[in-house]
Amino acid sequence: MKQWLKNMRKGYGKKLVSIHAWNAWIVVILAISGLMLVGGFWREILGIGRVWLKWLHIIVGLAMLAPVLYYLILAGKHWKQLRNRPWQKVNTIIVLALLVGWLLSGIVLWQFKLAGPRWSNAALLIHDLLTWVGLPYIIYHSITRTKWLKNPARRAVKTTSPSLQTQNAAETNATADEKGTLAAASSSEAYSSKEDPINQAERPQPVYTRRAFIRSAVGVGLAVTLGPTFISWVGRNLKIDNSIDSMLENDPNRMVPLPQPLSASSPPIGGGAEGHFRVYTVTPIPSFSNANWSFRIDGLVERAQVWNWEQFVKLARTVQVSDFHCVTGWSVYKNTWEGISLAQLLKQAGVKSEAHSVKFYSGDGVYTDAITMDQAQMEDIMVAVMHDGKPIPADLGGPVRLVIPQMYAYKSVKWLNRIELIDSEHIGYWEERGYDKDAWLTGASQRIPNNLSGS
Repeated sequence: MKQWLKNMRKGYGKKLVSIHAWNAWIVVILAISGLMLVGGFWREILGIGRVWLKWLHIIVGLAMLAPVLYYLILAGKHWKQLRNRPWQKVNTIIVLALLVGWLLSGIVLWQFKLAGPRWSNAALLIHDLLTWVGLPYIIYHSITRTKWLKNPARRAVKTTSPSLQTQNAAETNATADEKGTLAAASSSEAYSSKEDPINQAERPQPVYTRRAFIRSAVGVGLAVTLGPTFISWVGRNLKIDNSIDSMLENDPNRMVPLPQPLSASSPPIGGGAEGHFRVYTVTPIPSFSNANWSFRIDGLVERAQVWNWEQFVKLARTVQVSDFHCVTGWSVYKNTWEGISLAQLLKQAGVKSEAHSVKFYSGDGVYTDAITMDQAQMEDIMVAVMHDGKPIPADLGGPVRLVIPQMYAYKSVKWLNRIELIDSEHIGYWEERGYDKDAWLTGASQRIPNNLSGS
C-alpha cells in the first residue's frame, strides 16, 4: 500500500494540474446545467430534454467524487509543501469543503424520496448557498491555480533556508522523485538569477499587469452573470419582498369580489405556512379577470357544470391543513387551504360509469394532468381558492388551483379552470417528459385509494 501511494504521488505537481483542469470542467458543466434546470425559460424550451439534462447534472455531480479522492491521495505531499503558506492552506480547505458540500447535498437531493422532505429542504438550501457563494470562487480558483501550477518552481518543495548548504543537505536526504523536483526548483531559481540579479520579491511590478486584468475580467464576468440570480436567491430565502402579501400586492389577477375566508382560515388553523414557495411555470404566468375567467366540469358527467367567478366564490368551501412537496426537493409545511372538495364537485356533476380518469386543465392553455377515478375519491384533494386565509396570487397558481397533498406538486395543477372526465388514462405535461405518472409521496397514507383514513 505504501509503495502504491508512493508511485501515485510521483510527479504530483502535474497531477495537481490535471485535477484542477478536470475539476474546472466539472464545475462549469454543473453550473450551466444547474442554472438551466432552475431557469423558467429553459423549462419550456428543453421539454423532455430537461429530464436528460437532470441526469447529466446528477452523473457529472457524482463524478466530482473522483478528483476529490484523487487529491486526497496526493494531499499528504501537497500539505507538506504548504506548511509555510497558511493562506494557501485555507484556500485548499475552502475548495474541498465546497466540493464535498456540493456532493453530499446533491446526493440528498438526488435521493430526496429516501431522505424525506425536511432533509431535502435543508440540502436544497445548502446546495443553493454553496452554488451562489462558492461557484464564482471555485471557478476563479481553478483558472488562476492552473496557471500558477504550470510554473515548475511553484510545484517544487522549497527549503526554508536559501543557502546552498541547506539545499544540498535537503537533496542528500530526498528521494529520487523529490531530488528531481528540487533540481527543477534550483534550475528555475538559477535561471531567474542569471536573467535578473535583482531579487524577484524586490523587482518593480507594473501597476496593472496583464494577468491582473484577466483575473479582474473573470471576476467581473462572474459577477455580471451570476449576480442577479444570486440576489434573487437571497430575496427568496431571506424573505426580501417574497411574502404572499407582496405577491398579492403585485397580483395581475383582477377578480371581484375577493373570496372571504372562513373562520378556520382567518387566522389559519395551520398557524401559517412554514417554508418558501418556488415559482416554476412552463409558460408566462397568466392573468385573469371576471371577463375572461370561468370554471367548468364536463366530459363523462350527467350534468355539465359551468360557473363564472361570482358564482364560483359562493360555493360551499371547507378548510384543511397539509404539506406541499415539490419533486425538485423543496417543501412548504402547514399550509391552510380553503376550497371545494374534488369529490364533492364530481358528485354534484354526476359521474358516468364509463369514466376512467379525471383530467385537469390549466388556464395557461398548455399544462394538463390527470388522476384515476379511484384516486379522485381521496378526501383531501381540493380545488383551492384561498391559502392561509388570503386569495391565491397568480404566482402560486391563483385564482384557483388544484391541491393533491399526497402527491408531488406537479400533479396540483395551477390556474385550474376545467375538469374533464374521460374514458382512458391521460399522460400529463411532465409525465410526457419523464416524470412518474403516479406521483405518490413516500408514506402517503392513501396510496391505496380505498384507504380513506386521512393523512
